[in-house]
Amino acid sequence: MPSTATVFDRPPGFWQALRTLLRHRLVHPRWSERVLPPEALERIGERVRESERRHGGQIRVVVEAALPLSYLWRHLRDRVPLRRIVRERALMLFGKLRVWDTERNNGVLIYLLLAERAVEILADRGLNAHVSEAQWRSVLARLSEALAAQQFEQGLTQAVQEVSALLEAAFPPVQGTTPVNELPDAPLRL
Repeated sequence: MPSTATVFDRPPGFWQALRTLLRHRLVHPRWSERVLPPEALERIGERVRESERRHGGQIRVVVEAALPLSYLWRHLRDRVPLRRIVRERALMLFGKLRVWDTERNNGVLIYLLLAERAVEILADRGLNAHVSEAQWRSVLARLSEALAAQQFEQGLTQAVQEVSALLEAAFPPVQGTTPVNELPDAPLRL
C-alpha cells in the first residue's frame, strides 16, 4: 500500500528551517534603514575615517538585511548550520570587497546580518598575528550584546573603536606620513 507523506512527516528540523527561510525572504531591505538610518551609517563611516588616521589598518563595515537565496538554499538542502553559512557569507564579502588586499594585510571586516542578528569580524593575517582569539571573542561578545539590546549603531560604533584600538597597537602610523586609505570608509548596506 503506497504511503503519503505530509509536512508533519518531515524531520524535526523542518519547521526551524521553514522559519529561517521565511525570516530571510520576508525581511524587507528597508528594515535595515529603519534600524540603521542613513545618518547612523554616516556617523559610523566617520568613526572609521577618524580611526584610520590613528593607525595603518583598514576597517570595512557591511550591514545586510537577509541572506541571498543561494545561501539559504544551501543551508536547507545540505543542512549546513546557519552559523557556518553566515561565516561563509562574511568570508565571501571579505574577498569580494578586497578587504584581504590591503598593503600590510591588516584589513578588518565587521559584518552584521540583521535577519539573524549575527555578526562576524574577519581580520587579515597581518592583524591576526597580533590579536588573540580571546580578544576577538571579547569584541564579538560585546557587539552581540548590543545587537540583542537593539543598539545597532552603538554596537557597531563600539566594535569600530575596539578594532581600531587593536590596529593602533599592532600598526601604529608611520611617523611623518599620512596613512593611506585603501578601502571605502562608509558602511556598505546590502
